Amino acid sequence: MHLRHAPNEDRIAELYRSTRALTDALAAPLSDADSTVQSMDDASPAKWHLAHTSWFFETFVLRDHIAGYRLHDPRFPFLFNSYYEAEGRRHARARRGMVTRPTLDEVRGYRAAVDAALLAALPGLPPEARTLVELGCHHEQQHQELLVTDILHLFAENPLEPALWPAAPKVPVGVPAPITWIEQGEAIIDIGHDGDAFAFDCEGPRHRALVAPHAIASRTVTNGEWQQFISDGGYRDPRWWLSDGWAWVQRERIAAPLYWEEQDGVWTRFGLDGRRAVDPAAPVTHVSFFEADAYASWAGARLPTEFEWEAAAAGHDPAGGNQMDEAGPVEPRPAAKAPAFFGDVWEWTGSAYRPYPGFAPADGAVGEYNGKFMSGQFVLRGGSCATPRGHARASYRNFFYPHQRWQFTGVRLAKDI
Repeated sequence: MHLRHAPNEDRIAELYRSTRALTDALAAPLSDADSTVQSMDDASPAKWHLAHTSWFFETFVLRDHIAGYRLHDPRFPFLFNSYYEAEGRRHARARRGMVTRPTLDEVRGYRAAVDAALLAALPGLPPEARTLVELGCHHEQQHQELLVTDILHLFAENPLEPALWPAAPKVPVGVPAPITWIEQGEAIIDIGHDGDAFAFDCEGPRHRALVAPHAIASRTVTNGEWQQFISDGGYRDPRWWLSDGWAWVQRERIAAPLYWEEQDGVWTRFGLDGRRAVDPAAPVTHVSFFEADAYASWAGARLPTEFEWEAAAAGHDPAGGNQMDEAGPVEPRPAAKAPAFFGDVWEWTGSAYRPYPGFAPADGAVGEYNGKFMSGQFVLRGGSCATPRGHARASYRNFFYPHQRWQFTGVRLAKDI
């Protein structure tokens, strides 16, 4: 994390309450079975998300900063630690779905106990502990998005294809606004977080970067445009694909974005509101870096670098766009006429997730938060429809492996000029 000074007690208390309440609301429709099953190694059960975010506060704030605090259950650290080597042994990630006990109700009781203890302790917490509470809230916001997307993947594995949030059928809005190109000449620009507000450690240090003359698209690629890629044989033509991507397409028999199905020439997609017709005007989503890069090649363009993206997005409101405000229908919406850089879908960039010049992880276990993952992954920018509003900013760096696509991931094109 990056903080110039500790957050105000009243502000952090409100952030804590609102963050925890949204997590509880997102999980409210789930049964014990819904919250226990793990649909793949990359996803975690909802019950684990609920408990892990509580473990974070209990471990790094209550245990480490409150004299005499006793763990709610001494067995829980083994179950709900994620990847913190400094915290000792932990249950294997791929086997989180085997944890049928504690029950969902017991996990909710754990959350309530941690909430009561932390809010009671908050007025007397030293500044360094308040910074950890703020980090924990932003950490939980990340897990809110993971919670939603992991539930979507789980429900897609169910032949009944249940809807988390049933909704009335939507009428496609028609043709989206055409892409226009935002040009930028060669420049040395300032990149990374600066100021007193919260940011994750990987967003800094702020530094200067050179960008070559380029243009970036005013909006992301739509479903309708992606259907043209499919119709043109894009998934069957190795010309457009990186070698690893082409091997992945063949090995996994990839022929369309995740959750898409074609029957009698009609494409549908599965979402948190059930299976619906693909809206040609909405942003394409659930595509991998491999797919994004192949589409860009097919379109005669490329993916933007993360520096190009940040420079273009700097003048736009990070709290704008289609982001998650409450527990309710979450899906990308048709592209707006005005350029929008936040919300709807995370946008793949062509930049590897690596440290900025001068980066140094924090001391202690929280130093494992981001730095040790800076290998083999690509940066995404902008937030999505499942990103809690207020969580994103121009300097925010999300990151995934190039084959992953269960998140709300999409594509914005760029080109050299």
